[in-house]
Amino acid sequence: MHSLWKDDEAANCNSELELRVYTSRLLGQDKTLVLHGGGNTSVKITEKNILGEEEPILYVKGSGWDLETIAAAGFAPVRLEHLKKLAKLPSLSDPEMVNQLVTHQTRATAPVPSVEAILHAILPYPYVDHPHADAIVAITNAVDGEARIREIYGDTMVIIPYVMPGFDLAKLCAERFAVEAGPNTIGMVLLNHGIFSFGQNAKESYERMIALVGRAEDYLKQRKAWDVTPTAVPPAHGMELAREQARLRADISRTAGFPVIVARHANDKSLSFARRVDISTIAQQGPATPDHVIRTKRLPMLGRDVAAYVESYKKYFATHEPQAKERKTMLDAAPRVVLDAELGLCAVGKSAQEVGIVADIYDHTMDIILRATALGGYRALPAGDIFDVEYWDLEQAKLRKGGKPLQFTGEVAMVTGAASGIGKACVESLLARGAAVVALDLDARVTALKTGANFIGLQCDLTSEAQFKQALEQIVEKFGGLDMLVLNAGIFPGGCRIDALKTEEWQKVMRINLDANLVLMRECHPFLRLAPRGGRVVVIGSKNVPAPGPGAAAYSASKAALNQLARVAALEWGSDNIRINSLHPNAVFDTGLWTPEVLAARAKHYGLTVDEYKTNNVLKTEVTSKDVAELTAEMCGSLFAKTTGAQVPVDGGNDRVI
Repeated sequence: MHSLWKDDEAANCNSELELRVYTSRLLGQDKTLVLHGGGNTSVKITEKNILGEEEPILYVKGSGWDLETIAAAGFAPVRLEHLKKLAKLPSLSDPEMVNQLVTHQTRATAPVPSVEAILHAILPYPYVDHPHADAIVAITNAVDGEARIREIYGDTMVIIPYVMPGFDLAKLCAERFAVEAGPNTIGMVLLNHGIFSFGQNAKESYERMIALVGRAEDYLKQRKAWDVTPTAVPPAHGMELAREQARLRADISRTAGFPVIVARHANDKSLSFARRVDISTIAQQGPATPDHVIRTKRLPMLGRDVAAYVESYKKYFATHEPQAKERKTMLDAAPRVVLDAELGLCAVGKSAQEVGIVADIYDHTMDIILRATALGGYRALPAGDIFDVEYWDLEQAKLRKGGKPLQFTGEVAMVTGAASGIGKACVESLLARGAAVVALDLDARVTALKTGANFIGLQCDLTSEAQFKQALEQIVEKFGGLDMLVLNAGIFPGGCRIDALKTEEWQKVMRINLDANLVLMRECHPFLRLAPRGGRVVVIGSKNVPAPGPGAAAYSASKAALNQLARVAALEWGSDNIRINSLHPNAVFDTGLWTPEVLAARAKHYGLTVDEYKTNNVLKTEVTSKDVAELTAEMCGSLFAKTTGAQVPVDGGNDRVI
């Protein structure tokens, strides 16, 4: 631990709230303190209300905000005196607590206050910081965790036994704090949960937190429980391992009832952890802190027996549901973390972003488990406590806020020739529908085409079978499989009559437009047949397939051959639940194929100006890359679920085709 506070940066803050934002972000930058929306902070400020009366307000982190990026708008202003009165009630239901928090805010557009707002309110300090520090969680999850915490901190900390967050925790903290806090008190530890620090100003509260967590880290170091560097493990790769991962994804998707992304982490840390001889003990205790269960479920799956995991989860639900205050409906029983001796750590989720969160949480969990084990044993909370959080209505509400998932959520699409034109537009259309998208192109610009967890851009020469296989392995490792394949890459050489066509040019066009696509289809087939909703292939053909023109023999022949290949594949792969359809665009001029020189030559050939040539169709309309891309995406969707082997023109109406 070291302080990130800088006086010159703090001097730019013009209010207590801005200082609260500043130190909250400092905490959020350190992933050993805060992970993906975890933790919360607050500041108490006296403000004048609309009547001119001075009123103390608690600004507390709002639900849905992350400390690393929080802004002033992310803090919910709640009337402090009302919160203190609530803490004195004998009981308060969760729905009524949230109602009280929301209805006593001073800004209607503010986010819903943290469920720990009452707890922040009862602490008699202007600034309160509350992260879930790894070091604290490791110690409190160790055997004799409470005794160890008391040994580390003495009378500087109030120690609170685990109670589920919300009103009951706030009430217990108020009672214990009133009795146990003394002149040396600067913080509070919630066992199996996290740590609080307090201060009269932002710097004091923040730097107390850094010092307090630093003491926990020093304790772990002194007892040789800090350094958990993994042993080096030879990484496992290969197409067969990729297929195993895809089969695992198919099994988990079937169990979940929706497609999932499965990302594999085969680094030294993950593989050595998964291969520990005591893995069935240390990894089957429960999560490091209860709120992780919302993302990771209570236990990871060991190995690949999804059916056995499901049965175990059903027993867990049947055991603890009858003790719940209200009846619960079982969530999907699919695992979110898989530990496997060959695959390493596999993170599972509905989207690539969700998978990244799961992987980060379990990456920290492994450190926590290993450090607690080194202290004498990792011991998580009982399953009943974890169940209460997993099925807590307030936590489930956070997940429901996402609304209805997009059409291709959890699915993976690959687009070739994606650096520009139709391919680039297809990437955008598929991303907009929720897919994780892999873009391939010889052009290196494809790697920076988009940003975000759901996109990968790979430079790849598709005429190299070895390069493509390597790319395919990367895709499966990152996302778990393949659902949609858009074959768009191709070249259109300048106009050339057959009597002048060189063999080398003919072979080049065939190699790129036809041969490479045969390899892609063949290598992708084992993954497409495992797609949870069935595999889909869309071939971007050409008007030249049904209506070739003079001067384009190599291009027309290559596209016609590819179209025939697609028709045969539709016949062969239907039994594998893979559908293949072709789109035949014409005169799409915002693509890499249509250079100004080629466009001018083709227009001249037909005796037209360039503008006339662009709209030379029955509807007198220009066809764009986006037009083709949108239909491509729809062909992968439910509207075309019962269509295969089709050929659809996207050309504004071509009289020769018609």
